[in-house]
Amino acid sequence: MRSTLRPGNSPASEHKVRSVRISIGGLQFDWLLAILSGVFVGGLYLDGWAHNHGKVDQSFFTPWHGFFYGAFVALALALIAGAYLNHARGLNWRQAIPNGYQLSAVGILIFAMGGIGDLVWHGLFGIEEDFEALLSPTHLTLGLGLALIVTGPLRAAWRRTSDAAGWRELGPALLSLACLISALTFFMMFAHPITSTLAGASHRIFRTDAGQAAGVFGSILMTALLLGPVLVAIGRWRLPIGGIGAVWAVNTVAMTFLDYSHTYMLWMAGAMILAGFVADWLLARLRLSMGRAGAVHIFAFAAPVLLYGAYFGVLMATEGTRWSVHLWTGTIVLVGIGGWLLSFVRELPSHPISGND
Repeated sequence: MRSTLRPGNSPASEHKVRSVRISIGGLQFDWLLAILSGVFVGGLYLDGWAHNHGKVDQSFFTPWHGFFYGAFVALALALIAGAYLNHARGLNWRQAIPNGYQLSAVGILIFAMGGIGDLVWHGLFGIEEDFEALLSPTHLTLGLGLALIVTGPLRAAWRRTSDAAGWRELGPALLSLACLISALTFFMMFAHPITSTLAGASHRIFRTDAGQAAGVFGSILMTALLLGPVLVAIGRWRLPIGGIGAVWAVNTVAMTFLDYSHTYMLWMAGAMILAGFVADWLLARLRLSMGRAGAVHIFAFAAPVLLYGAYFGVLMATEGTRWSVHLWTGTIVLVGIGGWLLSFVRELPSHPISGND
């Protein structure tokens, strides 16, 4: 924020202007909050890993919860300290919260209430197990608060940076985007191809018609979670080369860690990471030849096709699949169509178009 002094301004006004000029916020603050957000989401995944590998008991006070909530406290203190210093330098409390982090402050309150509620919930009903833990009301409240908190750097960059920005300027936003996507896929881990081998030969549930239908639906759902936030970002910025691939790579590594049990999961993860970077490169090439809009539509179709094509390719080369060729190839086409349709949502007009427009 910039301001100029006019002749006759009082020393108090001059001090206030100078204070505003050196207020806490900006790119360095974004990097700090983005890194702390990564640790925060890492704590979520560490706790999920402990649950998936039988490392928890019927107690709220576990080392995994300690790391998770400790990361939350560190992130919350960083944001509160920034707001407090800005207030001490002359800004009112509303202006003192760094630009883009207002909803993060709301998220801190929601997460704190969810944490207290989770402690009470566990005391009343015990520790959730398996699938039910993802749908616990207090866990969903924690997830909402977490999502609002970790997207602070993304919102700050949205308001500040230009259309064309590099890794230095958009790095915090990309890390924030990876944290958001990873939070979403964590709560939907039952549909992620890494943590739930949808079409694997050893997967009993997905052998039935109902199970196969659930597997196809899960693939479409995961496409929306992985692609939707990315489409919003590429509608705002010309992301640096490798940005999209890096975001998906972070998520793939996190999901692999979450429920790692077989070596072939590493091959699946590697293939999907490579496919993500190929999709990233494809978008850059398409933009050079056909402009932004057409490139985004083709990318939205090609990216999930590449991701799931890589997944099914490794699956058939390792564990194998009981799905017919009609089913798994159709699923690959279907996720591409779903991504392509999703790319049109961001282009909808804000009001109906009449014949006079």
